[in-house]
Amino acid sequence: MATTGKAVLRGQLQAARRRVADAVRADEARMLCERLQAAQNFVSSGSTVCAYVPVGAEPGSIDMVDVLLRLAGRVLLPVARTAADNTPLPLRWGEYRPGTLTSARWGLLEPPEPWLPASAIAEASLILVPSLAVDRSGVRLGRGRGFYDRSLPGRDPHARLIALVRDAELVDELPAEPHDIPMTDALTPRVGLIPLNPG
Repeated sequence: MATTGKAVLRGQLQAARRRVADAVRADEARMLCERLQAAQNFVSSGSTVCAYVPVGAEPGSIDMVDVLLRLAGRVLLPVARTAADNTPLPLRWGEYRPGTLTSARWGLLEPPEPWLPASAIAEASLILVPSLAVDRSGVRLGRGRGFYDRSLPGRDPHARLIALVRDAELVDELPAEPHDIPMTDALTPRVGLIPLNPG
């Protein structure tokens, strides 16, 4: 699908998220925390997880990050920066410590310095990936900035890549591009962890 087609789809999905009532969003965030317990099959105590703090209309809450911290013991959060020409750079990472997050560009919440290099993603056995939608073959639609497209190639190839979406955002098919890295699983509020079938 052309970039303009993906942009239209992104706009539709973001508009649908904004229409979700606050009470429904809070209920789904609670369910996602409960569902994350299923991720303990992929996370051992003393391991590293890469996650993110949902903002705006994104599903989930900071409580998910706390759940992962209890399960794994170490959670890395992304630090998004651009080059001088505004081109996205591969994500850097910072260790999550409750109560220390700071506001950053695009409304993101980030860990304070010191930050780890982009290569720190390779230490994670599980990576939660922000997504507007994901299909059953693992194709993910992100916000279109390209931070994760530039970062995921550095992951451990055995790491679980989990797209966090609302139930209606797990779809049959999305447009794919050659650089896309397929997700291994989706996590939704009502169904929980769903294995995908990366082609």
